Amino acid sequence: MNARVVGLVVAAIVLSGCRPRQVDVRTAPPQQQPSQQQVAVQVNNNLTQAVNVYVNLNGTDTFLRQVGGSSSATIPVQGFATGSSVTLKAVTVDGVRTYQRQNVVLTGTVTFPLP
Repeated sequence: MNARVVGLVVAAIVLSGCRPRQVDVRTAPPQQQPSQQQVAVQVNNNLTQAVNVYVNLNGTDTFLRQVGGSSSATIPVQGFATGSSVTLKAVTVDGVRTYQRQNVVLTGTVTFPLP
């Protein structure tokens, strides 16, 4: 009988270790690096026509977004280091007019009013 009690105790321990357990899995929120700040361009398009907005660095245009006529948009600028000196450029969708703001330092939110 002693062996039988020991066997039942061992069986109970083994079975309790095999039952399903509830697991709570979470993903940590993304951490923003201290050296990386969110940079954005606030385009205030006072024209009646839409414009294509670009950032120009070292002669290379990077398209950001199209902003409709008589509207405003805050556009995140990704892929450029904070503190970079760039030229902001807006070209009307018909390609007739170009507006530029040179020597803009990318920090925080930069305002780009048109015209």
